Amino acid sequence: MSEEIKVFNTYGRKLEPFKPLKPHTVTMYVCGPTVYDYVHIGHGRTFVAFDAVVRYLKLRGYNVIRVQNITDIDDKIINKARETGKDWREIVDYYTKDYMDGIRALKVKIDAHPKVTEHIKEIIEFIQGLIDKGHAYVAPSGSVYFDVDSFPNYGALSNTKKEQWNQGEEFVKEKKNPYDFALWKAWKPGEPYWESPWGKGRPGWHIECSTMSTRFLGERFDIHGGGIDLVFPHHENEIAQSEAYFGHKWVNYWLHVAYLTIRKEKMSKSLKNIIPLNEALKKWGPNVLRYWYLSAHYRSELDYSEEALESASKGLQRLKDAVALLRGVISQGPKFRSSDEAILTQRQIVNLIEQLHEAMSLDFNTAEALNVAHRLADLAFSKVVPSEDFTSAVLAMEGFRIFNEVFGVMDEEFGAGMETLSRVLDAVLEIRNQLRAKKMYDLSDQIRAILESSGVKVLDSKDKSTWRLT
Repeated sequence: MSEEIKVFNTYGRKLEPFKPLKPHTVTMYVCGPTVYDYVHIGHGRTFVAFDAVVRYLKLRGYNVIRVQNITDIDDKIINKARETGKDWREIVDYYTKDYMDGIRALKVKIDAHPKVTEHIKEIIEFIQGLIDKGHAYVAPSGSVYFDVDSFPNYGALSNTKKEQWNQGEEFVKEKKNPYDFALWKAWKPGEPYWESPWGKGRPGWHIECSTMSTRFLGERFDIHGGGIDLVFPHHENEIAQSEAYFGHKWVNYWLHVAYLTIRKEKMSKSLKNIIPLNEALKKWGPNVLRYWYLSAHYRSELDYSEEALESASKGLQRLKDAVALLRGVISQGPKFRSSDEAILTQRQIVNLIEQLHEAMSLDFNTAEALNVAHRLADLAFSKVVPSEDFTSAVLAMEGFRIFNEVFGVMDEEFGAGMETLSRVLDAVLEIRNQLRAKKMYDLSDQIRAILESSGVKVLDSKDKSTWRLT
């Protein structure tokens, strides 16, 4: 089994060994939604992809702090308020609830959800710091812009050149350069505003993430993530303003989730092919959606179709069936078999569990991990259940437990409490004691390594072994 976790860093576009800044803690910031409309299934994919990353890191013994922002003031929110005739705060409250309902349904756990409007003071201080350091300037209107030419490394994340630096902002003559971007937008009649040293206005889009991520995670943190569409200009601008402000490297690893398409076309309002997450959850449920989201590597495009979700539903049911049959074998009580065929099956199961870890250790490859889980189901159906071998059944059940710790699609099958976990781990250790008694040390050592890589410390004594969670 690979002990080293490797991640594909968008900054540099290569696989790198994962080494967090602190030995046992991982700090992560993921860009959240702008709450002006319903979150859709593409958002859901990003949320779940990073949830799997968090779950696996926790499985490997790390304490993970995940922060995901909510953009609750933006041009899109203001435009939506104008279109509907509603107050902008009403728009924000309604769609924030939709977002929160969606991530709760998908079983995505986030430690902090900072909002822009709750951090205006810190944002103003950050902007003033950039002005003081010569990286930003105040325009005659009262808007503040980041001077891109003051940051020599601009374009390194996206691998772009000046002629490609279209910020997607309204062209204004008051900018020094067309590719400079807004940190603070001067007030226009009818818009919400806050007071600042430069007059009434509101934050630009990019500055919020630099401010809030460092507010919660510090001046440097481990992982920054989001959808691939955010590489430029959003994340490029975050790097520029943050490293210009702090004067050092800001984020160690940049992870980006590929597009979700619908019948090979990108989701867009103009094509009228956007599927709200709440509708997909009602139709398919969270477990099938999670299974489908994680059936592709996070850096590979994922295409939506009814057929794909039907296939995901059937695939998930197959894994659940395997777990149910294994539970039946285990419920019959210990029937230790020492035949060559039983021992071969046990070795095959242990190797498959190692392959689960290897897949997830290599840039969180959930697609390969899912393939391994189905090979484990194959073995359960063909060898373990027909033989009614207790040892093989418990080992296979442990494999599915590890799989579910990451995928979160069979929580009902495993239960949520420590009681179930304790029973499974006690059974695994009893099997390991039997192997040690038979001097099958290589297999018992493999089981120990798997348990410890899954956050379970094995404590051996002369007569027995015990365990504790790390």
